[in-house]
Amino acid sequence: MSPGMVKMWISIAGIGLMFLAMITIYLSRFKLKGVFKILTAILAYVFLIGAGFTLLIVFLA
Repeated sequence: MSPGMVKMWISIAGIGLMFLAMITIYLSRFKLKGVFKILTAILAYVFLIGAGFTLLIVFLA
């Protein structure tokens, strides 16, 4: 695969992680209560940080 195609797939993975972060943040803020709210919030921010790192890799490479 060419370097451009690899960057494209990494970028798509980052966009997917951002989408997952958006869904889990919504669930944790409006739909869940108690322990599940805390766990989904932590998972959402892990997704968001992962998306940031993947897109940073693409922009700096």
